[in-house]
Amino acid sequence: MTAYLILKFLHVLGAILLIGTGAGIAFFVVMAQATRYPTKVAAVARIVVTADFLFTAAAVVAEPITAVLLAREVHHDLSEG
Repeated sequence: MTAYLILKFLHVLGAILLIGTGAGIAFFVVMAQATRYPTKVAAVARIVVTADFLFTAAAVVAEPITAVLLAREVHHDLSEG
C-alpha cells in the first residue's frame, strides 16, 4: 500500500468518524432531552462529553493533518487556488 492510499484511507475514516459521531451524539442528546428528566439529561451529557472528546476531537485534529499530508504527497501547492 502506498503512502497516498494510507493517507487517503485515514482522511476518509476521519470524515466518517466526524459525521457518524456527530449524528450519534446529537441523537442521544435529543432523546435524553425528550424525556424531560434532568437527571437523565445530565447523565447522557456526561457520556456525550467523553465520547466527543475521545472520538470527535481526534477526528477534528486528524482531518487537517491528513489533508495537508495528502496535498504534499501529490505535490499540490497549498498556496495556489
